[in-house]
This record gives sequence, structure tokens and C-alpha cells, in this order.
Amino acid sequence: MPWRECNPMDERLKFVARLLDGEKMAVLCRQFGISRKTGYKILTRYNEIGLEGLTDRSRRPYRHANQLPFQIETRIVRLKQDKPSWGAPKIREKLARLYPDVHTPAISTVHAVLDRHGLVKRRRGRRNRAKGTALSLPGQPNDLWCADYKGEFMLADRRYCYPLTITDFASRYLFACEALSTTKETYAFTVFEAVFREFGLPKAIRTDNGVPFASPHALFGLSKLSVWWLRLGIEIERIKPGHPQQNGRHERMHLTLKLETTKPAGNNFLQQQAKFNDFIDCYNNERPHQALNMRYPTERYVPSTRPYRGLPDLDYPFHDKTVTVTSCGRICFNRQKINLSTVFAGQSVGIKQVSEHI
Repeated sequence: MPWRECNPMDERLKFVARLLDGEKMAVLCRQFGISRKTGYKILTRYNEIGLEGLTDRSRRPYRHANQLPFQIETRIVRLKQDKPSWGAPKIREKLARLYPDVHTPAISTVHAVLDRHGLVKRRRGRRNRAKGTALSLPGQPNDLWCADYKGEFMLADRRYCYPLTITDFASRYLFACEALSTTKETYAFTVFEAVFREFGLPKAIRTDNGVPFASPHALFGLSKLSVWWLRLGIEIERIKPGHPQQNGRHERMHLTLKLETTKPAGNNFLQQQAKFNDFIDCYNNERPHQALNMRYPTERYVPSTRPYRGLPDLDYPFHDKTVTVTSCGRICFNRQKINLSTVFAGQSVGIKQVSEHI
């Protein structure tokens, strides 16, 4: 059986007709599912206007208390057309000076008027979304290292600790677990340099896209730390945002680290670092790993054949000139300033003329 469609006008007409036939208001209101106040309103409109009073009325308010006078709105539009580079704050100030006796609209109101007339240009922001890189699956030590910050936790002295961890992908060897008070790259440089001096250089390092490993607003997402790695001849691998399983071996180590060193946490950084040092020794030399056929990481790991000797000098034999990037990330050449990125500050780059004035 199909649904029966009801027209509001027809229902009101039936309601009034039955009232005129002598039926009671309260009974009819219950049958039609309306209040008695609405029933009396329908009857009053019918008595005053007739059938026209039973039609739907506009719900638009009779007046807008805060509506801007059309004269002011027209003046705002004309000011914008005369001065296209002016924004809402300048136009509002101009109105206040031209008409001191008239209530000046707010800046947001002026902007709304301009937007309503299509006089606002919206800039499309550039969003650099990290996408990750191709990931390798090496089987030899030092082919790939993994680095990350384990989630911060609070020490007993109410300070937060940010452990920086570095492991070898193939052997699971844990190189470092440093209790740091921040994720700033200055402290990360020190940790990585100490590890490089002791174990040598890897072929590649895998990290996430957070600081200090990457910079979302820099050229190619590089950071000062990753630029340093590239200059040392280390390739960079980055996992996709929101895919920690792509660095799953390292994350699994973090779980063990959390269970054995942070419950409870140390009283201060020194005591927490002592816990980390004990964990490193146990993890590498005493704890059997199922993924290694119950062997220890120290039995699988061998030092890198690439020793760390600091940064090599940069030379650009096929370029016209070598210049140094300023602290603000620019190249200054022939009174021209070319923006690169602050992550290259202090680095030497080669420039070459490819055509006239370029």
C-alpha cells in the first residue's frame, strides 16, 4: 500500500471545514496533530482573510536589526573599486574619516561586504605534504640504520625526556639511546656524530618526517640534520606519514625500551640515562632475538667499513662560481638575492650562468 501524501493547504482546509460543521477544537487538534494555539491561529486567519489565509507564509523577518544601510555598503564597494589594493581595515578607517557622524561598521563587516560582491582574492596556500620515499630491504649490517624519538615521558622531577634511539636494520644492534630534554637538532647532531665516530657511517638512514629529521617547509623537506647526512654520503629514507609499521623493527624495540626503562621513570636525566645504558648492554649482549634465530645483535653486527672523518670539502669544477649560503638562507650574487632555505645556511653551492641574466 503506497504512502498517502498530504498537502498542508488541504489539511488546513479540512480542519476549518470540520470546525465550521460544529466539531470541537480540542478534539480536532488531537486528530490533526497540532496544538490548540495553532488551531485557533488557523481559524483566525481564515475568518480575517479567507482561503488566502490558509496558504504558507514567508518566514523571512520583517526587519534586520543589524543590517548595514545600503548607502554604506555601496560606498564600501566604490572605495574598493577605486583602491583595489586596500583591504577591509583601510576602507573602514576611510569611512570613519569621511562620515564621522555615522556608525562605522566593524572590519569583519567590511570584509563580508567585499566578499559578498566578489572583491576578495583568496590566496591558495602552498602545502608541502610529506609522501615518504622508496624503502629498501637490506640484509647486511650498516646498509640501513633506523632512527627515531621514542614518545616523550615525564621524569620524577617533572621534566620531560625525549629518548633519541638509533639501531641497525639488519642486526637489530642498538647504537644509542640518549635521554634528551628536547628534539632540537643541535642535540641530535652530537648524538649522531658520537655514533659515527664509534661505528662508522651507514649507507642509508630511515626516519619519519618529523623534526629534526625533516622540515616540512624547506626545499625537498630537508633539514640541517639531513643535509649533513647527505654531505657525508648517507642516503635518506623516509616512511609515509601515519605508517609507523614501515619502521616496525625500530618501533618494536621502543616497546621493549618503554617496558624496561620507564616504569618507573628515573628521578632525573642522569638516572634515566643510566637505565638506558643498562638496557643497551642487555639488548645487544644478553637478550636473544627471535628474528635473529635467538642470537644476540652483537653476534650479527660488524662495524662499518666507512669511517667518519668529518665533512669533506665541496668543489664544483663545472660551475662558474662557488658561493656560501647566508644565515637567512639566501645566495647573494651581483646584487641579487636568491632564496634557497635556511637549512643550507653556511653551505657552499655552485652557480652557473645558463643564459643572459640567468
